[in-house]
Amino acid sequence: MDGSWPLHISPPTEGSLDRETWNRLIGIPTEHSPAGADTRCLAYYSPLMLGATDFENLHVQAGRLGDAGILYDNPEVDFSPSNFWAEDHSWVVCTDYDLWATKVAGPAPLIEALLNDTEIEAVRLPWAP
Repeated sequence: MDGSWPLHISPPTEGSLDRETWNRLIGIPTEHSPAGADTRCLAYYSPLMLGATDFENLHVQAGRLGDAGILYDNPEVDFSPSNFWAEDHSWVVCTDYDLWATKVAGPAPLIEALLNDTEIEAVRLPWAP
């Protein structure tokens, strides 16, 4: 095998989560947010990922956490949001294009749920001094 993906599997765009991981990842904050699926959220699409040259036209969308699955189907992009967070700033999800990694910051129970999830590969990053 030459290291490429099988024909029936489409890999995620670099710097993006695959659909299954995105769906699972947004399910965990839903379980740990006081308003659950009704938690107000914001999603930001990096203009660099969009190939934009107009950096004044930011791509931020607002909505409910329970509807976040549709962000993966945004017809203007072919990747998950670069940043996704609760409007009350209780948690944030940041996808890093350069590292092919996603970082999540939030309350301890949410982080523990991610670390203990059997479907998401997660590690705790050390605190910077």
